[in-house]
Amino acid sequence: MTPHNGTPRERVVMDAQGVDRALTRIAHEILERNKGTEQLALVGIRSRGVYLAERLRAKIGAIEQIELPTGIIDITLYRDDLSRARQQPAVKGTDIRFPIDGRRVLLVDDVLYTGRTVRAALDALVDFGRPQNVRLVVLIDRGHRELPIEAEFVGRKVPTADNEIIEVKFLETDGAEKVLLVERLPEGQ
Repeated sequence: MTPHNGTPRERVVMDAQGVDRALTRIAHEILERNKGTEQLALVGIRSRGVYLAERLRAKIGAIEQIELPTGIIDITLYRDDLSRARQQPAVKGTDIRFPIDGRRVLLVDDVLYTGRTVRAALDALVDFGRPQNVRLVVLIDRGHRELPIEAEFVGRKVPTADNEIIEVKFLETDGAEKVLLVERLPEGQ
């Protein structure tokens, strides 16, 4: 962590090369464990999971010379804290243009934390059909689970303290490509 000067301290845990290497490794692991791409589909959890799903689609496509079906799932209306929200949620929409019945779905997100986002995504996904199975792919697993949910494909495990968060930055959204471990400042600072 950087010295404390009134701003949150942060440390780079993955740079652009690290992110790319992790995704390349995950793509190969997916192909090995699934013995190819038959009935395989990627579904990115909005918003940063979408970018990871697209990158994995490209990597798997380059290896196998195949175009995997890829979709987007918006969990906004499936969140278990929605009733506590003070404002109207911004629903950006789900876009799954292929049948998921019988498919082996890879659910993709940037960070696995409590498991609540994944639970909401699973609830949303079954509204579209019944997949053969669903496997979770995450770039970062930071621990602190509240639900019995684990990722099968993980770019990197980064243990965090309660006062730390993981920030994933992508070129598409942030103009930078890296993963940061950021210490949250106490309230009022």
